Parts: sequence; structure tokens; C-alpha cells
Amino acid sequence: MAQPVIPPTGPRNTFHQWLLADTATSKAVEGPYEKGHPHPDHPWWKVMCLTGVDYFSTLGYQPGIAALAAGALSPIATLILVLVTLGGALPIYRYVARESPHGDGSIAMLEHLLTWWKGKLFVLCLLGFAATDFIITITLSAADATAHLLENPFAAPYLHGHEILVTLILVAFLGAIFLKGFKEAVGIAVLLVAVYLGLNAVVVGVGLVQLARDPHLLGNWQSALWTAGHGNPLWMVAVSFLLFPKLALGLSGFETGVAVMPLVRGQPGDTEAAPVGRIRNTHKLLLTAALIMSVFLITSSLVTVALIPPAEFLPAEGDQPAGKANGRALAYLAHQYLGNGFGTVYDLSTIFILWFAGASAMAGLINLVPRYLPRYGMAPEWTRAARPLVLVYTAIAFAVTLLFRANVDAQGGAYATGVLVLMTSAALAVAIACRHRQARGWAWIFGLITAVFAYTTVANVIERPDGVKIASFFIGIIVLLSLASRVWRTLELRVERIELDETAERFLTEVSSAGEIHLLAHDPRKAGLRDYAANEKQQREDFLIPENQPVLFLEVAVRDPSDFSDVLHVHGFEVDGRRVLRAVGTAVPNAVAGFLFYLRDRTGKRPNIYFNWGEGNPFLYLIEYVLSGRGDIAPVTRQVVRKAEPDPHKRPGIYVGV
Repeated sequence: MAQPVIPPTGPRNTFHQWLLADTATSKAVEGPYEKGHPHPDHPWWKVMCLTGVDYFSTLGYQPGIAALAAGALSPIATLILVLVTLGGALPIYRYVARESPHGDGSIAMLEHLLTWWKGKLFVLCLLGFAATDFIITITLSAADATAHLLENPFAAPYLHGHEILVTLILVAFLGAIFLKGFKEAVGIAVLLVAVYLGLNAVVVGVGLVQLARDPHLLGNWQSALWTAGHGNPLWMVAVSFLLFPKLALGLSGFETGVAVMPLVRGQPGDTEAAPVGRIRNTHKLLLTAALIMSVFLITSSLVTVALIPPAEFLPAEGDQPAGKANGRALAYLAHQYLGNGFGTVYDLSTIFILWFAGASAMAGLINLVPRYLPRYGMAPEWTRAARPLVLVYTAIAFAVTLLFRANVDAQGGAYATGVLVLMTSAALAVAIACRHRQARGWAWIFGLITAVFAYTTVANVIERPDGVKIASFFIGIIVLLSLASRVWRTLELRVERIELDETAERFLTEVSSAGEIHLLAHDPRKAGLRDYAANEKQQREDFLIPENQPVLFLEVAVRDPSDFSDVLHVHGFEVDGRRVLRAVGTAVPNAVAGFLFYLRDRTGKRPNIYFNWGEGNPFLYLIEYVLSGRGDIAPVTRQVVRKAEPDPHKRPGIYVGV
């Protein structure tokens, strides 16, 4: 259908023109939650590296956080984390990849499973946690990059004591790059991940060799382990199970792994509806990334806790400076056992991949808003442009950095909260989907996995509530802006296009060839023969419609009023000799207005529609319209038509009787 003519309101000056030049919807940034295929696809192992800048880069701080949280029990707690990764997270996201192969992630699965407003509000809450995940990725990565930079012996004399300033500069540089127009390149990610994993393999390998050469180091760790576990292996496992939620940020890469699925190359026979090759290759991506990370998590946990004195893991407290391994355990070993030259190379590699993890997170944030909110009618117009979003996200990242004082350990809990909530929701979505498909055995299995992730989430929130506080802030902002935008835009046409069946086509041809087009609005909930006859008799008498002039009844039912816009499917029926058009839309007045414009543009005639006044409280009608898409149809239809067509002489005729 033709779009209504709305006078443009262009940018008022050069700054506005620059700020709103690049729209996130038309030119998506390559990365998580990217919409469509604006870039070429790539082999799965290359896309794994794009995921890996987020997932693998956690090795920069994960071993140190694990040692600080679990002490000598760190390797056992890490082993439990690996079991949860391979036995819980991996099966969940393999299922998500199969059910949501176009980059929507687990959020889209829950969106489809939970309908109406409760589904939309649930998605808005999940978007708040996703935003928390991405924002903390930016600030935590920048803070850890700063830690690696400040502890480097060549840079420490110049930068020591300026942790917050250096972190803010890194975040500002990231924002500036995106303001200029940054496009993530998979090739850069491949290079960074290959170098970083290679250097980590060397450091971990040297650490294992050191343990083999000096058995008393391993003996010291075993003694500390027995002390922590009171000499009881079952007690060790139980305590480690209680401690492993603190290590949960090592699960960060899975949601990103399915979010970048549009970039994964499939096979020649793939279709948009059934991308079998892309799904299979994404399964390879997830499995390979999980196995690589599992090996590094276990080995790095062992070598760091066995080779590094516990005091070196401690964070700064009061006048006491942080230990040299705080937030950089593997870098500490690189300098200690391979010299400052190799250690500096390792530091640079870590800084680059951590910064690029922040870039991946910023790309995810930019793509996340246009992925969901415009479809809900909940995105203010300025959110369609990338640069305003970059400024907002950079300002929030500044605030979070100042709030946590660029402390890596303090941000770990908040980061894990965002990751765990998304994983718990993914597990819940998979369990519900299996139940709907009558796969009760799998539903119970994934229900158990959901319980494990729920426990992990609750334990993490109790230990460190900062993540929930930040997520609550994001959720509040997202919900308030979204609902305000939805109310503000509620009088738009909200019809993507109109499709008619053969009977409806015939009715329109017959009526338009007979002269003026007259439509009688009719409530589909009152579809009795007597009601049609009484309605037609009353409208012909009230508006003097000649008996020889044919009329069409128009009925609009509401499927899901929480949807903002949809395709309007119109079907024709003959009821006791009367022509009836029945349509299903997201809101009755908007669907009626859209159909009137469709008739006008198709026939070249101004159609006329006739309503009856509603009997009720106007305020309650307004609430009903916003929530259910109904209300007092006639005046709202008139307002939608008036807003869409500024020229009164081109508007369809709207008449209201008794």
C-alpha cells in the first residue's frame, strides 16, 4: 500500500545532520544481533573468532577472579564450571541455534513462546540484562586492559595510580571509533584470537612444565586444598559447587555465539526458512569454542593457583596496592617465567583482544535496539541512528567505570549476573519449547539445567547485587522509554501491507465499478444475520445511502494488540447475500484507516465508512485502545487518518451515526 505523505522534518543544523546520518537499521554494524545479511558470510571457524574476542578474552581476568573467589579450590570449582558449560550451556545453545537460526538468540524464542503484553514486557526485561552484559563487557574489558598496561614494567612508572583515567580514555577511544563509523572485521578477530590463544598456550604450557619440574609446588597446592576441604573430598566438591557461581563469567560466549549466526556460511542448499548448513556449522562453532575454553579454564586455573602466591591476587584496599596478579594472573606468569619481553607481547595481545571485546559489545548494543524495539513500536526515532546510541552507551560506560573505580574484581559479579540471567532464560525457553512439542524427557532434562542456572544466578546476585542494580536501571529506562514511545506512536497507520483473497478482490471490483465506495464498520463479535440486517438498515437511513448502491461490511479482529504493526490479511465472505470483509490486525482503528487508504490509492476514489458511537467512558476507551487495540473505534480512526494525510480533501470520509 502507498505510504502517507508526511512532510519531512530534516535536521536543523550540521551537527544534527552528522549525528543522525548513519542509521542502525539500514547499516547494521557487523557483530552480535546484526539484522539481515549486509556483509558476506564466513567459514564457521572465522566467526568463532568473532565470538572468541568476547569468550576467550575472559582468560585475561578469569583465572585471577577464580583464585580470589575460591582460593585453593579454584581448579575444582573451575572443573564444575566446565561440566556446567559442556553439559548445560552447550546443549541449550545448540537447541537455540536450531530454533532461532537468524541471529535473534534465545530472547526471540521466549518472545514467540510468551505472547501478548507479558511476552513483550519479559523481552524488555531480558534486553535490560543483555544491555548490562554488553556494558559491563565494555567497562570490564577496558579496566582489565588498563591493569595489564599499568603492571607492565615498561609502562608502570608513567601510568601507575591513574587506573580510572586510563580506563576512561580506552572507553572514550572505543566510542570515538564508533562515532567515526567502525565496522568490525572478522579478519581482525581471527588474527587477534589466533595470536592470543597461541600466547596463552605457551604461558600455560610453561606453567605445566614448571609444575612437573618442581613437584613441591603442586604439593603445596594439594596441602592447601586439603586444608580448605577439611581433608574430605566430598566437602571439597560441595564447597566448590557453592563457590562456582562466582566463576560464572567464564560462560560469556554462548549467547554471542548464536547472535552472530547470520555471519556463518552454510551450504549451497540452504534457504532462509531452513538454513540447515548454517545450523550445523554453528553447532561446530559452539562445540569447538566450548572445548577450547574448557581446556584453557582448567589448565590456567591450576597453574595460576599453584604458581602464584595468594597475596598477589588481592585487590587494592585502602592504602594497600593491588597484588601484581590481580586481574592479570596469566600475564604475571608470562613476565615471571618468560621474561619482560615476552610478557610485554602478551600484555599487548591481551589489551588488543580486550579492547576488541569491547568493540564487539558496542556493536551488539547498537544492533540490539533495532532488532526488537521498532517492531514493538517502542523505539524513539533517534534510536534509529547509530551515533546517538554510541554517545548514550559511552556515557553509561563512563558512569559504570566511575562507579566501580575501574576495579576488575568488583565488576565481575555484575558481568556474571547479565550472562547468567540470559543463560537461565535460554534454558527456560528450551524447556518450554520441549514441553510444547511433547518431548517430556527432554523437557525434564532442560528443566533441571534451568534449575542449575537459576541457582547459579541467585547465588551470584546474593553475593554481588551490583549486577541486578545496574540491570534494574537499564530495565527501568528501557521500559519507560519503550512505553512512552508506544503511546506516542499509537496513532500511526501500523499496517505494513494489505493482502486480499480472491473473494475480497471480487467484492472490491464489483463495488468500485458501481460508483461510490461505502463501508459499514461492524463488530466481528456480533456476527448474527439479524445484526447485519439491522446495521445496514440503520446506516442507510441515517446517511441516506441509496438502496441500489452496494455496501461492504468491514470487520477487524485483533490477534495480538501488543504487536505494533503487521500485514493486514483481508478475506471476503457472503453472509445471507451481504458482502463481508474480515481482517485481522494489531489494532482496529489503525487497520481500518490503513484499509481506507489502500482503497483510495487502488481505486482513485475516496471511500466512505460509517460507524456507530460507542457507549462508555472516553478515558476507559482510551486505555482499552492502548492495551487491547479496540476502544471507541470511530474517533480514533479519524485521528489516525488525520495524522497520516495532512490534506483534508484527500482523506477518506468517516461518518458516525447513533
